[in-house]
Parts: sequence; C-alpha cells; structure tokens
Amino acid sequence: MVYELEVNNLHVEVDGKKVLNGVDLELEKGEVRAIIGPNASGKSTLASTIMGIPRYKILDGKILFRGKDITGKKLNERAKLGIAMAFQHPPEIKGVKLSKLIERIKNVEKVDYLGHEELVKRHVNVGFSGGEKKFSELIQLVNMDPELVILDEIDSGLDVKNLEEVVKIIKEFFVKKGKTLLVITHRGRILRLLKPSKVSVMLDGRIICTSEDWEKVWNTVSKHGFRKCRECGLLSG
Repeated sequence: MVYELEVNNLHVEVDGKKVLNGVDLELEKGEVRAIIGPNASGKSTLASTIMGIPRYKILDGKILFRGKDITGKKLNERAKLGIAMAFQHPPEIKGVKLSKLIERIKNVEKVDYLGHEELVKRHVNVGFSGGEKKFSELIQLVNMDPELVILDEIDSGLDVKNLEEVVKIIKEFFVKKGKTLLVITHRGRILRLLKPSKVSVMLDGRIICTSEDWEKVWNTVSKHGFRKCRECGLLSG
C-alpha cells in the first residue's frame, strides 16, 4: 500500500538537542490524524520536520510523500508537491499586506478571504492577536489548496466561538475535499469538534500508540494524564 505520508524511524535534533527518537507514522489519503502529547514531547518538531524547516536536522530515517522519498527535499520543493502547514507561531512580515501575499500564493486575482476582508488589508501578522494569526494561516492554506495539511496547534489561544469557526473552515475546505490532515494538539476541544479518523499519542519523541477511538484515548488522558500511556498498551486496542 502506498500511503499519502509515511515516516520511518525518524530521528531529529534541533539546535544540537535530540528531540525525535525513532518516529513511525503512516497516513492514508483523506485521513484526519490527531497527534496529542504533553509539551516538549516532539509534536511540533515532527510537524516542522515533515514540512522541511531547515532548523530541524534529520539524523536518521525517511519521509515519503505518496511513495516518493522527500527526506532531502527543501521546504519550497515540498510545498510544490502539495504539502502545507499552519504554524503555531507564524512570523510577522512588515511591509507586506496579507492580501498581496495571498494573491502571490494563488497567482490569480480572485481569492477567498474567508470573510476576513479587513484582516487581509494589514501587514502579515503584524499586531495580529492570537486568533487573527490562526485565521491568517488558514486563509493562506485555503488558497494554496494543498493535498497534505499540517495544523500545528491551530486551536491554541482560541475562544469557543473562534475555535468553532476554525473547525468549520477545516471541514469545509479540507475534510470535505478529501485532503489529508495532520492535526497537532494537546487539547480536547478540537478533537470533539473535528472527530479525527485516528489519534496518536506522542511521548519522549516517539509515537507510542495509535487508536481509531479518539474519545477513549482522550478520556483516559484527561482522567489519568499522559503517565497512563507510559504504563500500559490499552489505548492501542
């Protein structure tokens, strides 16, 4: 079987520190996979490494997209293949309006601003609130129309109303279109709204279990904490 995304025995260091310790991950086309885990478990490092951010150095392992090895490809090459990411902490770009950036990404005059026409008149992420940065990232993703969408903590800092709007956009533009999603989070609210196909638990730079029953996994973690994942393999059943 050829997976949409396949990660094999991935070892990664960041600024000289080993963070990923043999990650294995397979995503089927159209799958919505959530990866949960405590802070510093390696979730964002995994997302950034898949996207090809230069700061993340691969020591060993492979990343395959649609059966092709992309381990050595640069960020822009991966983007051209159809991989895109919403960053947890997107950069500010002074002097560049978000609308102009979107038009350049899509290379057409008509773009979809998702009802945030006032937001796109401002310079990219400059002075944006946490919620505005999330919508800025989503506007860019929607207009890029990628095949593999990586969402790194897209739910962080959002109130209930904004989170519901974010999930509505994700469902309309990605899930319904059969895109493959990798959702990085350590919160339960987005799981309840998005209802992922599978959920994986990440600890100490490894994925230690995966289940189709996201509700069982999250309820267990909510009740016992991630320490329960260290103690047994019940969540994989």
